[in-house]
Amino acid sequence: MSDDALFEDGREAPLNLGALASDDLEVISSLVQDAVFPISEMAWRAGERRFALLLNRFRWEDDGRDRHGPERVRALLVVDNVLRVASQGIDRRDPDLILSLMAVTFEAGEDGTGQVLMTLAGDGAIRLEVEALEVTLKDVTQPYAAPSGKTPDHGA
Repeated sequence: MSDDALFEDGREAPLNLGALASDDLEVISSLVQDAVFPISEMAWRAGERRFALLLNRFRWEDDGRDRHGPERVRALLVVDNVLRVASQGIDRRDPDLILSLMAVTFEAGEDGTGQVLMTLAGDGAIRLEVEALEVTLKDVTQPYAAPSGKTPDHGA
């Protein structure tokens, strides 16, 4: 026999967020902090002016962590209007490299242009020159138990 669903269980839903301003991007940045991804899940489609990451995102927004433990979810982080991509501190020749995303910020330029900076753990970074800020974050799988069984801790 199954247990009855609780009212609280109905509140959690997959994220589907967009950012067209720096303030919006701060929210997305906080939700992707500590996301991990293999380098093979990073793609830039120059013809579409789109850069995407398929992340294993820690569910910071999850209020049910006390009930079921820490969770992660696969999510797409997509940046549109991308003109150029540059990276540093990433060995793109290593197909087994796992990267950890720490923050996503926007440095505004003139007339809505600017740079989206993805700061990685260690000294890595990805810089996207954009014509306009347009970022989306969308969960694409059901949550799963975090393999470590722990909440990320930065020793703060």
